[in-house]
Amino acid sequence: MKFIGFTLRTKLISAFIVRFRVPAGVDSSIEIRECHMIEKKPLCSNRVRKINGSFAFIEHRFLRKGYWESLCHHELLLYLFLVTVSDRNGLSYYGYDKICKLLRISIEEYISARDALIDKDLIAFNGTLFQVLALPPHPVSRKLVKPVPSTDRRCGEGPLHIGDILSRYAGEVAHG
Repeated sequence: MKFIGFTLRTKLISAFIVRFRVPAGVDSSIEIRECHMIEKKPLCSNRVRKINGSFAFIEHRFLRKGYWESLCHHELLLYLFLVTVSDRNGLSYYGYDKICKLLRISIEEYISARDALIDKDLIAFNGTLFQVLALPPHPVSRKLVKPVPSTDRRCGEGPLHIGDILSRYAGEVAHG
């Protein structure tokens, strides 16, 4: 029975994995390795995103190397907003009043988030113009940045899950 279960599991895994090998005829001193890569297909092929006009991007290492975790809720919200609205050089010129209105945050929360992003070397700001910077070599720990003065408990207790953020937003939209 174990053999049958193992074989079935192997067949199921093989159905989703593509194997790549070093081509035949390559110098025999090169070690031949097998690399497994999951083959992904769109769930809704008629709704695949396409880049039309301008677009924003976030490096994968932003999530994988701890930058995401180093930001509190308002910092993350402001950073993602600035990434979204910036041009190909990372530049944007939204005013604090518009940012606060769109993000539904107070001026104090905005200033704290902006200053923390500057301290963490993620953005530059000259008073009117923002620049989203290339990621620094390593995320700056929260402990190295001055605490965020806020009555909102979220900034002092670590990052929220994206589901919590979206649920809160959906609740605010539904109630007013």
